[in-house]
Amino acid sequence: MTENRQADYLEHMRQAAADACSFVDGVSKADFLSDRRTQQAVIMSLIIIGEAVAKLMDGHGEFTQRHNHIPWRSMRGMQNRIAHGYFEIDLGVVWETVQLALPELIVQLDAVRQNQIVDDLNDRSV
Repeated sequence: MTENRQADYLEHMRQAAADACSFVDGVSKADFLSDRRTQQAVIMSLIIIGEAVAKLMDGHGEFTQRHNHIPWRSMRGMQNRIAHGYFEIDLGVVWETVQLALPELIVQLDAVRQNQIVDDLNDRSV
């Protein structure tokens, strides 16, 4: 049951990251900065990512330590800053995150998932 939740959290993260990227696909930074609806959608995706990260860090610490190349603490920290300093969100940082960090996160999560599939197959063949 625990491993299923872990996979769910990773999938929530991946989906939220993909959603955020799709929300700004073809959108300029200037348009993003003037479009409250898109800002809210991206920010909600970042909150979802942060919540899933918190669940992974709290309930699956060994997993996050094993995959320490993924910036778990940074993602959790960003979610905390959004949740507790909502009226002071730096939209420039949000834009940079969705342009640079989230596409990389998707690649990292896909690699982790692929490694888990290989590990599961190896465990079954032993």
